Amino acid sequence: MRKFSFVFILGLILLWGCTDDNPSGPDADDFDREEILVNWADNIILPAFESFSTTTGELKTAGENFTTNPNQQTLQELRDAWKTSYLAWQHVSMFEMGKAMDVRFRDYLNTYPVSANESSPNADQTIQKNIQTGTYNLELPSLRDTQGFPALDYLLNGLGDSDDAILEYYTTHQDAVEYKKYINDLVTRMDQLTVEVLDHWESGYRDQFVSNSGNGANGSLDMMVNDYIFYYEKYLRAGKIGIPAGVSAISSGTPSPVRVEAYYSEGLSKALFMEALNATQNFFNGKHYGTQEMGESLASYLDYLNTMKEGADLTQLINNQFESARNQAENLNSDFVTQIETDNSEMLATYDELQKNVVFLKVDMLQALNINVDYVDADGD
Repeated sequence: MRKFSFVFILGLILLWGCTDDNPSGPDADDFDREEILVNWADNIILPAFESFSTTTGELKTAGENFTTNPNQQTLQELRDAWKTSYLAWQHVSMFEMGKAMDVRFRDYLNTYPVSANESSPNADQTIQKNIQTGTYNLELPSLRDTQGFPALDYLLNGLGDSDDAILEYYTTHQDAVEYKKYINDLVTRMDQLTVEVLDHWESGYRDQFVSNSGNGANGSLDMMVNDYIFYYEKYLRAGKIGIPAGVSAISSGTPSPVRVEAYYSEGLSKALFMEALNATQNFFNGKHYGTQEMGESLASYLDYLNTMKEGADLTQLINNQFESARNQAENLNSDFVTQIETDNSEMLATYDELQKNVVFLKVDMLQALNINVDYVDADGD
């Protein structure tokens, strides 16, 4: 009788273990977190910043060439350099830590919209005031929406309905000298901030980041994972899709196409979103920047823990959802302004697909990795 009871109880324990989504196995604290940090720093973050720094240097040169000799060719060359750098930006925007956090890198390089249809004082009205008076300090937080990529978008694409009309501002306009100075000030500041952030990584912060491999809230992995999810939730899902589509307290539930990234550059908003989506998935999988090689990552961490959700592998669920969001986004017009104005339902559907991964990443993954959320969802979107 005693033997039967032991077998019966053992069977129940085994059955319980088999039906649990996260059966007892490796402990999250046993994984070598430093291996992930090394891969992130050496193969993703630093190469991405190095590449981005190259593009901001080229953008600065293109700005100088344009303002020295403003014509159709130099205008297009500046636009091309701006676009190349804006796409490269999508691979570093999520890394708001260290010096990037100290200097508010993301705020100064990519706060949008810049539009006359927003609340006063309008960013473009402030740009005009800056240009006309020549008295501005781009280090002021109050001027963050008058600089960076969105301000260049306005100055290169939004001043007129044709290239000839835009070029007049830099040639025959009474404030042409001031317009050219403002362009140079913007591209110089963007390059200087980028060099400052990259130098910080290369002059010691990389080693500090990697060595801080503890499992507490102040450890590099915990902080990076929180920053990564925050970026995905607030800047990718909400900023690029949800807010312009009207899924936000900011837009009061009303579609606001003027809030689209790269508003004045027709056809670029989708490309920026897709680049950012690729960057976030690549980071999850530990894919080296600019190559097909893979390293230790959040995906491999979850695999080490054999993390399951309702009988399915969580790593696969997350990657499948990235693909679902990408497939849905492929239906979107290359210009999000046109998409919102003609059929906003496709934008809303894309938002819904992105939202599903918020749950996988912010709830299921963090629970498996024993990481607490260190930020508050306060925008109501």
